[in-house]
Amino acid sequence: MMRYITKLSIAFATVVTLFITGASFTTSNSFKKRLKIDKAPNILVILADDMGYSDIGCYGGEVSTPNLDRLASNGLRFRQFYNGARCCPTRASLMTGLYPHQAGIGHMTNDPEDSTAYQMNLPGYQGALNNKCITIAEVLKNTGYQTFMSGKWHLGYSGSQRWPLQRGFDRYYGILAGATNYFEPTGSRGLTFMNEQVKPDGDNFYLTDAITDNAISFMEQSSRKPNAPFFMYLAYTSPHWPLQAFKKDIDRYRGKYKIGWKKLRQERYNRMKRMGVILPVANLTDEDGVDWDKLTPEKKDEMDFRMSIYAAQIDRMDQNIGRIIKMLEKAGELDNTLILFLADNGACAEGGQLGGGLKENLGSKRGYLLSYGQSWANVSNTPFKKYKHWVNEGGISTPLIVHYPKGISSATKGKFTDQYGFLPDIMTTIVDISGAKYPTQFKGNSILPMEGKSLMPIIQGNEKSVHEEPIFWEHEGNAAVRHGNFKLVCEYEAGKPKKWQLYDLLKDRSETNDLASTIPDKVVAMSAAYEKWALRAGVESFDKIRGIMAARQKKNN
Repeated sequence: MMRYITKLSIAFATVVTLFITGASFTTSNSFKKRLKIDKAPNILVILADDMGYSDIGCYGGEVSTPNLDRLASNGLRFRQFYNGARCCPTRASLMTGLYPHQAGIGHMTNDPEDSTAYQMNLPGYQGALNNKCITIAEVLKNTGYQTFMSGKWHLGYSGSQRWPLQRGFDRYYGILAGATNYFEPTGSRGLTFMNEQVKPDGDNFYLTDAITDNAISFMEQSSRKPNAPFFMYLAYTSPHWPLQAFKKDIDRYRGKYKIGWKKLRQERYNRMKRMGVILPVANLTDEDGVDWDKLTPEKKDEMDFRMSIYAAQIDRMDQNIGRIIKMLEKAGELDNTLILFLADNGACAEGGQLGGGLKENLGSKRGYLLSYGQSWANVSNTPFKKYKHWVNEGGISTPLIVHYPKGISSATKGKFTDQYGFLPDIMTTIVDISGAKYPTQFKGNSILPMEGKSLMPIIQGNEKSVHEEPIFWEHEGNAAVRHGNFKLVCEYEAGKPKKWQLYDLLKDRSETNDLASTIPDKVVAMSAAYEKWALRAGVESFDKIRGIMAARQKKNN
C-alpha cells in the first residue's frame, strides 16, 4: 500500500468536498459577527526553510513563483513580519505562541547524532518542546479540528513523546531532524510516517513532492470526520541545503545568474522599490560578498550552478503549493481557508562566501551540506544585512502572505501592510479565527499564556499596530527589541558586554544609520526592557551556554 506517495483518484475531489464543506464548527461570537460566517475556517500554515526575504516573485525576486504570487495578489502581504532567526527556535515559537526559550528551545534542538547536544539542564534550553507550552495542533484538536502535518518537525528527536503525534497531530509524515538528502533521505535523518520510520518510495522520489503528496493524502483520508475543518502545517525543507533539484527545474535558471551577485542585488532592490515591497527610504546595505569580477570563468559557472539549484528548489516548492491551491479550489473551499506563508529565518550564509560542499556533487543525488554561500545569501536578503543566526533585519525578516478571501478586506486585497508582527501572533490569530480556547492547564501541566496578538484586525484592513508593548529576540547572544518604529539590536561578541545599536525602522529599515549616540535615553529604556524580558523568558548568557558546551566536549574527548 502506498502510504506516502498518493495518486489522486477521480473520486478525490468529491471526498475532499464532502470533508471540507461539511465543517460546521462555529467561531467565537465576536469573530463570527465581524466576518458574518457560521463555520470555522480551514487553516493552512506553509513554512519555507532558509529562504531569503526577496527570493519569491511577489517580494521582488526573479525566481518563478506564480502560485505564491497569486496568493499575494488576492491576499495581504506584510512588509514587516519577523521570525526567530534560526530553524528550530522559529518552529518552537510558531507552534506554541511563545518565545522559544519559554518553550524549551532557547538555542537548538537535540539532533539524531547526539540526544543531549542542546540539553543544557536549564529551563529555557531543553533541546525539545517542554510541558509548559501547548502546540497549535493541541489547541485546535480540542476544538474539533483535524490536525495534520507534513514536512520538517525539528522540535524534538530522541523519544517519541516529543514527536508530532504526541504533540497534537492526528497524522504526520516528514523528517524529524533539521535536514536530509532530498532524493535519498535515509537513516536517522530519514523519513517518518506517523510514528514509524519509512523508506523513500520510487525512483523519482523528491522530498518536496512527497511532503505535498502526503498532505493531500491526509486530507483525502479525512472523510472519516466529515464535519470537522482541518489544520494543516505544511513545513517544506526547501530551499535549505543540500542544494538538490530536478534537472528540468535547474535548467530554467542555468546561466541567468552569471551577471553576478552585485548586479542581481541591485536589480532586486530596484524592483522591490517599484513594487512597493520596501519603501523608497529603505537603503541598500553594503555588499557583503566577494568580488564577482575577480572569479575565474570556471568559478562563475559553479556559482551560477549553485544559485540555479537554489532557485529551482523554490520553484519546485511553488509548483507544489499550486497543487494544494488547486485541490482547495476543486473542493470549493479556497475562500474559507486561511493560508499563511512565511519562512523560518533569513537566507543562510553557512558554507562560507562561495558555498559549501563539493562542486562535483552539484546536480547529482549526492551530498549533504551543499550550500550556495554568503555572497548569494546577501542577494536573497536584499536590501538587508546579516543572515540566519543574527537578529538584524536580514536574519529575522520574512515574507508573510495572508490569503483568506472571507476575512480579508476588499480594500486591502493585493496590498501591503506596514504594521508589523512576529511568530507568536500566529497562535493568537488562529485561536481568534477558530474560536478555540487556549488553556491554562493541559495534561496536568500549567501552560504559559500566549505572547502574541491577533493579526485579524490588520488582515481586515485596520492600519493600526497590534503591538503596543515591545517584542524581543535572542539567539546565540544576538539580541534585539522592537518598540514602535525603533529597534535596538546587538551582535554577540564572546566575553564582551552588549554593544547596542539603535535604528528608526520607519526611516531606516535596512539599519544603516545608528542612532544610539544621538538618542541615548531610548537605548537605556529599551535595553532595560530587554533585560527584564530576558529574565522573564529564561534567556541565559550565551557565554554561559558556550561554556557548558565546551565543558561537555572536553569531557567527551
